[in-house]
Amino acid sequence: MTEVPKEPTPETTPGKNTTPTTPSNDTPTARETTPTSAPTPAQDPAAVATIPAATPSSSFGPAATTDTDTSHAKAETKKPSMTLGLVAGFAIVALLGGASGAGVTLWAVGNQNTASISGTAGPASITVNDPGNATLVTSVVAKAAPAIVTINVSGQNAGGSGSGVIISADGNVITNAHVVTLDGKVADPKVTVTTNDGRLLSATVVGFDPISDIAVINIDDASDMPFVNIADSSALNVGDSTVAIGAPLGLSGTVTSGIVSALNRSITVASSALPADPETAPDPNSPESPDLWNFDLFGENGQGGGQGSANQASVALSVIQTDAAINPGNSGGALLNSDGELIGINVAIASSGGTAGSIGVGFAIPANFASRVANEILETGTATHGLLGASVADVTDDPAQSKAQVVGASIVDISSGGAAADAGLKVGDIVTSFDGLPITNKTDLTAQVRARSAGEKTTISYVRDGKANTVDVTLGSLN
Repeated sequence: MTEVPKEPTPETTPGKNTTPTTPSNDTPTARETTPTSAPTPAQDPAAVATIPAATPSSSFGPAATTDTDTSHAKAETKKPSMTLGLVAGFAIVALLGGASGAGVTLWAVGNQNTASISGTAGPASITVNDPGNATLVTSVVAKAAPAIVTINVSGQNAGGSGSGVIISADGNVITNAHVVTLDGKVADPKVTVTTNDGRLLSATVVGFDPISDIAVINIDDASDMPFVNIADSSALNVGDSTVAIGAPLGLSGTVTSGIVSALNRSITVASSALPADPETAPDPNSPESPDLWNFDLFGENGQGGGQGSANQASVALSVIQTDAAINPGNSGGALLNSDGELIGINVAIASSGGTAGSIGVGFAIPANFASRVANEILETGTATHGLLGASVADVTDDPAQSKAQVVGASIVDISSGGAAADAGLKVGDIVTSFDGLPITNKTDLTAQVRARSAGEKTTISYVRDGKANTVDVTLGSLN
């Protein structure tokens, strides 16, 4: 954990709220290992990838404020009227993409069996005893904590909790898909949120996207809610300060701090609710366990779940790595920058051996990706994802690449009429870069392609017969 300079708690003021707007991506991007079949029940995603630099997205609104006497401008955004049916089977766990050490497993920062907070509204839990010696972290918490909620989900004899971030004055909240489905155990959940000032409010699931592990819920009859600003996550640097706020182990309002440890990290999450990805070639050395470590889930009653198997598909996510302590229950909570702006949605942690808690390796879905998906869910009920139209494998797993001198994603099959075929890519090509981001394996490529919306244009660099080439690609749509 890095030491942050001391600074007085800044005075915050409310601002006008705007409904989330999808971050604009002027730079085309794409990447992938894509299934041609439509995903069914939700389950967790993960993958190492970098969110391509995107034009700063418009903010979800003004920073949250702790001044309960200040009235916020009421958002003119209409409350979503669509409630998507939830599909069971959204399981989350994952393995660190590219990890070679045995026993390194990604635990989805999943739901934890915790008592719901149902007391009467009380004072905000931000304690500042000595404002003159308050740190930068203190100022971040004072600014953003009122917009962080604890989400309690129950149904079908299952129950658990996670975290969420209010993104608009009318009560729209971003969280993880595995939080609202209890890792796929609940198809018709009862959802409540506990606010920072102790209110217990009912909420409705607007929709969720299993490919990105992002969900949106709406607090019923909400108005003038505090909410966070969304930062441009493509502008992050390794070493930037981070602050995580959420409800690990049900402990609402927990604050931890650290730095951005890595960007463009790819992780893979097991998802038994999704069909096998026909564009991801299995590891020939382990045909019964395609690209997945064994894993446990934090699910109902906080008990461990199953292990990865051939029947489970995987989804790849491009994430921010941080050393800020993240634990089960932090899922869906905020990763913030030093200005109290949202830079990511906490989603998973790495775990080694028998250690199930934080070991200083946590992951968050970049804010640009999360806000793009959230906006599409609010506007249409679903989110889109890019499709390359090619089956890929790690170079080291492709017998045809035994003499390859570079790492990357080896194309082993091309779909006729797909994006890859239209761009002139061929079987045997090794993809080494996607929109300027390095590609070292199939997980990297998959995560990058999925992070882009359907129809986006991007540039792919590849090696063919030992020669480097670059081509423009217009992505298809993952169904």
